[in-house]
Amino acid sequence: MSRKKGRLFVISGPSGTGKGTVCAELLKDIGNEFSVSMTTRAPREGEVHGREYFFVTREEFNANIEAGNFLEHAQVFDNLYGTPKDMVLSRLDRGYNVILDIDVQGGLQVRKAMPEAVLIFILPPSLTELRRRLEGRGTEDPEKVEKRLGEALNEIRLIGEYDYYIVNNDIDEAVALARSIIAAEKAKVPEAVRPLIREYEKETN
Repeated sequence: MSRKKGRLFVISGPSGTGKGTVCAELLKDIGNEFSVSMTTRAPREGEVHGREYFFVTREEFNANIEAGNFLEHAQVFDNLYGTPKDMVLSRLDRGYNVILDIDVQGGLQVRKAMPEAVLIFILPPSLTELRRRLEGRGTEDPEKVEKRLGEALNEIRLIGEYDYYIVNNDIDEAVALARSIIAAEKAKVPEAVRPLIREYEKETN
């Protein structure tokens, strides 16, 4: 069989739900690649252009906007961030699945740009558990934790826009379910059936 085109998987969820850990585990699997974002912020110590981010000037970033080369983009404080469309399409055409770790608003932008993208929402078992995880980090004061919880609830209200959800009560189970979703999407009909039929038809010629 010829190599199938890859799929774009968007992983979203509130801060503290473990979506970064889920993505990191998925990227250990052969055939999955990470979508590297473009940003106008300066690289931090140890960061490499093309690995953590594509570091560009604001003029270069705006040129990509004008060219329509972003699946999504947003301003975060004084810096711009975006997902380069050409990079994603190149990897998909080579048969790789692309994993995109992004917030819900960005995920909805991607859905508009690429309706075939698969959107997966990572949920906490409860807001009480999410509070416990955020407080357990020890990096945010109570006011910031409350703000995070408010943002989390607003994101959860948009879960109906996503294709799948995973409740991360156990990280191993959450990763296993995410892998199952990716595996199932590879065999989805009718998208997969046309090239599959052509492969069998070749044997009759």
